[in-house]
Amino acid sequence: MWRVTPSACRPPRADLVLPCLDEAEALPSVLARVPAGWRAIVVDNGSTDGSADIARDLGATVVHEPRRGFGAACHAGLLAARAELVCFCDCDASMDPGLLAPMAERVAADEVDLLLGRRRPQGRGAWPAHARAGNIALARMLRRRTGLRLHDLGPMRVARREALLGLELTDRRSGYPLQMVVRAADAGWRVAETNVSYLPRAGKSKVTGTWRGTWNAVRDMRRVLDEPPTARPAPAEGAPA
Repeated sequence: MWRVTPSACRPPRADLVLPCLDEAEALPSVLARVPAGWRAIVVDNGSTDGSADIARDLGATVVHEPRRGFGAACHAGLLAARAELVCFCDCDASMDPGLLAPMAERVAADEVDLLLGRRRPQGRGAWPAHARAGNIALARMLRRRTGLRLHDLGPMRVARREALLGLELTDRRSGYPLQMVVRAADAGWRVAETNVSYLPRAGKSKVTGTWRGTWNAVRDMRRVLDEPPTARPAPAEGAPA
């Protein structure tokens, strides 16, 4: 079977989903770093600081998702996406969306089905100790559940749109990113991770900024890990980008 490589074609285009709740401070920086030719889909999850207007003025496609929850915002963005490849990234300036371009090339080249960004903190305060501890615990539980030897369950990731829809993700809270990985593993996807820089975020975190927020996220994710395995279709062979 002939397969393309990143050097054999132009960099693949993608839709970038950016879940957003009161990120007016970070949006200009984030949107300025979206790879050329990509469509930024900012999913406003009930902001009161004018985030939606700022995103629209900066050229992003704005989707409104009234149901609160990280997963609700992410899934609304996935449903709004039309490109073959869909990327996800936080909208708080903690990660550079430009790093998704080489990640998308690996998925387009059919090297991997789901590629995650493993966060490598840069600077003091980039990753609070309680949040890092919760992430380590979840990675260990994920390994026991799926056999995947991942180190991070961060939000930066790339996969094919149709394949993601086929996972039939149901979590609409903090468990959404983990459910994506668990169901991908159950379906036999090739899941890998690559290092990405992780900077101190702009503004206050809605999840990992407090012990309570972190605990609620871990609770949501533990619920996902308790789901019984379900057979799902593997992703189709990748088409040339």
